[in-house]
Amino acid sequence: MGKRLRIVYCIPSVYKMGGMERVLALKVNFFVETFGYEVHIITTEGISGTPFFNFHPSVQIHDLNIHFDVWMPKYKRFLMYAYKRFLYKRRLEQCLNKIKPDITIAMLRREVGFLSSMSDGSIKIAESHFYKDCFLHINPQLSRFLPRFMWDYWIKKIVKKLNCLSRFVVLTQEDRVLWTELDNVEIIPNPIAFVPSVFSTCTNHHVIAVGRYVPQKGFDMLITAWAQVVAVCPDWKLHIWGEGELREQLQSQIDRMGLDESCFLEGRTDNVAEKYVENSVFVLSSRFEGFAMVIAEAMACGLPVVSYACPCGPKNLVQEGVNGFLVENGNVHELSQKIIYMIEHEEERKWMGQNAIKSVGCFQIEMVALQWKKLFEKLLEEHSDLLK
Repeated sequence: MGKRLRIVYCIPSVYKMGGMERVLALKVNFFVETFGYEVHIITTEGISGTPFFNFHPSVQIHDLNIHFDVWMPKYKRFLMYAYKRFLYKRRLEQCLNKIKPDITIAMLRREVGFLSSMSDGSIKIAESHFYKDCFLHINPQLSRFLPRFMWDYWIKKIVKKLNCLSRFVVLTQEDRVLWTELDNVEIIPNPIAFVPSVFSTCTNHHVIAVGRYVPQKGFDMLITAWAQVVAVCPDWKLHIWGEGELREQLQSQIDRMGLDESCFLEGRTDNVAEKYVENSVFVLSSRFEGFAMVIAEAMACGLPVVSYACPCGPKNLVQEGVNGFLVENGNVHELSQKIIYMIEHEEERKWMGQNAIKSVGCFQIEMVALQWKKLFEKLLEEHSDLLK
């Protein structure tokens, strides 16, 4: 390509800890430093200090000052949402016409319904960090407020809008096959956020879980399973790293079940790779995921995995009996039994840990970024007349 590629990403905010935000920072920094792209990020939720994750100094952040997420009474919320959506569409179009990007990428939030109609002339892409059912029901308040026939109409309208985009990028083959209504779906996984220099020996008597303390992550089920594990393996400890709204509730569960000496809510860490290496088994107890990047990260550090076979991601990452075990989604007893098996079979655990390292090479940022680069170049070729 002769000229420098100019890309815009649309995301609600870059000022909080989150999987989408971390992946975005990783990708755009690589695009700027390695491919020489010009990258802009458009947000809606206001500027609050500095971004949670570091961005290359050349990355420009434009906030549209919409504040969808500001709390308001229910009776006001629906009307204000309609007004804010109108405001967002107008300000986004103005911003895009000012930046004049070659490609605009939506992280699939409020702009999905009107992105394809923007007049700036850029190629439009959406990338989903949720599996299909989760994405279509990302606004549970709206689904409860609207009558069923209106909700079904809204869903059909969103699917139609997605089909108008140049590409709709999902994270897994498992999710791709769910989008039967679309013919523009592409699979590009998320990249691992780090390349470890040291690996777990799988000999420490510690099990790790990582994620936000929210219902999705299923830590309530993991704690219940851990009560069964520690009854058989009393010298092992469970460390749950993260932060979130359920911290007090989960701690109460730990105390109530008498697990305060073997199960710990560790809070947030700025060096999750170091924590993985200090442990011997990784457990994922989520009710659902978009990709389950924490599994890939744990594997990169040499940890075997015990995971619920939830949608979507674990089934694409965990090879049964090779680098870990998959458990029926929500089956607490089976989860505990697989953790116990992993604990009691040290040599098999070490072997699975070595296999885990080999499993995740395709998720390094160099490999993932190359897939994006090829997609961008293909789309520029397809739309060469549009961008002249």
